[in-house]
Amino acid sequence: MRRFPIGTANGPRLGALLALLALLAGCAEESPPATSQGFAGLGAEANGFAQAAPDTPLRFPEDHGPHPDHRLEWWYLTANLEDAEGEPMGLQWTLFRQAQRPPGEREAPPGPWAADQLWMAHMAVSRGELHRVAERFARGDSREASPERDQAGVTVRPFRAWLDDWTMESRVAAPGHDALDRLTVHALAGTGEDAFGYRLDLVAQGPLVRHGKAGFSQKSADGQGSIYVSQPFYEVAGEVILAGEPHTVSGRAWLDREWSSQLLGPDQSGWDWFSLHLADGHKLMAFRLRGGGEAGGDYLSGTWITPAGDATPLEPDDLRLTPLERRPVAGREMPIRWRLELPRRGLDLIVAAPHAERWMPTTVSYWEGAVRVIDRDDGAPRGVGYLEMTGY
Repeated sequence: MRRFPIGTANGPRLGALLALLALLAGCAEESPPATSQGFAGLGAEANGFAQAAPDTPLRFPEDHGPHPDHRLEWWYLTANLEDAEGEPMGLQWTLFRQAQRPPGEREAPPGPWAADQLWMAHMAVSRGELHRVAERFARGDSREASPERDQAGVTVRPFRAWLDDWTMESRVAAPGHDALDRLTVHALAGTGEDAFGYRLDLVAQGPLVRHGKAGFSQKSADGQGSIYVSQPFYEVAGEVILAGEPHTVSGRAWLDREWSSQLLGPDQSGWDWFSLHLADGHKLMAFRLRGGGEAGGDYLSGTWITPAGDATPLEPDDLRLTPLERRPVAGREMPIRWRLELPRRGLDLIVAAPHAERWMPTTVSYWEGAVRVIDRDDGAPRGVGYLEMTGY
């Protein structure tokens, strides 16, 4: 969910872009988000769509693919990397799907001009003061996607997610292994000295993680939520292009899979979302949704993940997230330094962005960037991760 620069627009992409801009006209950078429908309309009523619910059975590899009867979905990768000189680099690759009509209002079978699904892809590369962002759009229908026929889509066997030549593909061949255990991810934008992008190989060193209650992640006190699964155990190797120059890189990555039809409650204005790789091998996902908590407060949740992949849900009273420092970014005051506490685990951490200028000027804009984690008491390094902040 997100404005510029946009990849080269062909006819179908331009049509999708105009449709998406019309849908999100009230959520562009120049206008504040409408609190009556939550950030970017994600709290709007979703009558006729399938609803995320507790006790939803998950099946893999099928659930790595699209869920077109749900309104919203994404395949969302972030990575904390270093180049050969030890300079930190960060990147993102994301494919979003948004259904335009509920199942009962679609053509059956779809005609040649059917477009009941919109696709949007984001990619970003960051190093020091450089932060480059690109965005692309496509449209499609609810049939099983085909790389030969469709500009964008996701297939299950073999797993492949794409929009044009921005791709995420499984390299798993042996039976008995999850399709997301080994991936190749590719994206490139710009030309010459303005080129940026990457080609990376990802190998999972742990299992898939189901957030919340067996994959149902509650997002508000009234029970709103999504189906949310992650693969947070990737080791990464490959090449990043930035300012037209290649860099050999290695590091860690985190893939989020999430689908819902009404992600937020109508009074939730946005979120602050953390995915952290701790130095002792633990992982932590934590979020604060602004609004939707008890007595009108914020709603907090998260997942504590052991090095072996065992996941423990964090209830709102298990977690404290406190903004400590704000910086002006893109005309907004953004909290780029946080105190994160897990009192029952004796953790008191500072999570801070070394570079504040990580604004994503996409169709619906947001902040996203790499963060460092230190111990609040002695300042010792405790890990790295990513932070996403929306609705500011």
